Amino acid sequence: MEAPQYVAARVQQALAEDGRTHELGIRVDIRGDQLFLRGQVSGAEQRLRLGEVAHETAPDFHLHNEIQVVEAHEPGEDEHLD
Repeated sequence: MEAPQYVAARVQQALAEDGRTHELGIRVDIRGDQLFLRGQVSGAEQRLRLGEVAHETAPDFHLHNEIQVVEAHEPGEDEHLD
């Protein structure tokens, strides 16, 4: 079986280079046959695409997509002056 750090590096590279994702800020952790994705993205579709790319890259691992979706606001959108 491939060393965990190599699997994690391969998945991170795929997440960064795949045309569907282009994501650099996602942490990939391997624990036995479990693959964990952690981080934040601005949309649910991006979260799903990241999971798909990770699964395609390391299909023998059980994927845990723990990526959080956060809402992105325009600068100043949440600021209210009273």
